[in-house]
Amino acid sequence: MKLRILKALLRKELRLLASNPLIPRIIFAMPVMVMLIIPLVANLDVKNVNVTVVDNDRSELSRRIVADVDASSVLTVASVCDTYNEAILTIENGESDVILTIPRDYSKYRETIPVDVEANGVNATKGMLGVRYVSESVVATLSQWMKETGVTQTAPQISVINRYNPTLNFRNYMIPALMVVLFIIICGFLPALNLVSEKESGTIDAMNVTPVSRFTFVLSKLIPFWIVGLLVVTIGMLIGRLVYGLSPEGNIGAIYLATILFSLVMSGLGVAIANGSSTMLQSIFVMFAFIIIFQLMGGLFTPIRSMPDWAQFLTYAIPPRYYIEIMRGIYLKGATVADLWLQFAALAGFATLTCLLSAITYRKRN
Repeated sequence: MKLRILKALLRKELRLLASNPLIPRIIFAMPVMVMLIIPLVANLDVKNVNVTVVDNDRSELSRRIVADVDASSVLTVASVCDTYNEAILTIENGESDVILTIPRDYSKYRETIPVDVEANGVNATKGMLGVRYVSESVVATLSQWMKETGVTQTAPQISVINRYNPTLNFRNYMIPALMVVLFIIICGFLPALNLVSEKESGTIDAMNVTPVSRFTFVLSKLIPFWIVGLLVVTIGMLIGRLVYGLSPEGNIGAIYLATILFSLVMSGLGVAIANGSSTMLQSIFVMFAFIIIFQLMGGLFTPIRSMPDWAQFLTYAIPPRYYIEIMRGIYLKGATVADLWLQFAALAGFATLTCLLSAITYRKRN
């Protein structure tokens, strides 16, 4: 009986969506506009680049190079590793942005042996600037060293490798995360407006006098936007592939799984806000406040590691943070669900919380 009621309510919701002249246009037009325009205009300056050093030389010159890097206003030596494999782990875990490898006997054969500088290309801007800052610091140190020791000036050799994003194209960093903007608006904003519009028109009063349970009713409101979320991410991936040539390095199924969870989070939040709103204007203002916080603190435009410590701590309560990390990890690193299990678990927790909140806050009768 409950399944039959749910099917009837879903048919009603789909008809309402189709009859609304605005919602279908938003669902199809917004993904196209966001994915086409924002990657072309978005750009950021980045400071506080974390550097991991592998000092195989352990000479006075190599120690001076490390000290000068750490003394830079834009560079920080986050860790000094004994082996290259340990340094790579800091890149993979997001603890470092650049690896500086000083080869063995570099102080003796610096004219023939290059210093290796590897960038974490997941964040293209930070990787590009980090390589430049580290390279300039090493060159300045070597030039000063040769001047002090009376050695003839020669151009130091530096080998640069960009991990995960070889071209350092900032679009590759932004495109996977831009889908968050679409889900926040389409899967969060539209359910709230849809439910409040029924309150204002009075059509929800007919539902309040029926024996339909609150969970069945809320579920009928959420399911259509879960389907819309899968449609939106599909459109986004197609545009990224056809227009910018960017395809996921990892499993597409993991992307759809993360999308389902994040759609649950945003649609549940939208319905919960609508349950507490009496007018369309109230729901718009409250939802808009969440949108601003999610976009500014989710790591979409501003790197989380560049925020103050207290702000970084607050981002753990921002659901888009986890979805952005999942999308960038799958797209650029080829990460799996096992690699990102913590982010998936966090999204699942937020999805459960918001969906329960939307059901609990719904009141059938005043």
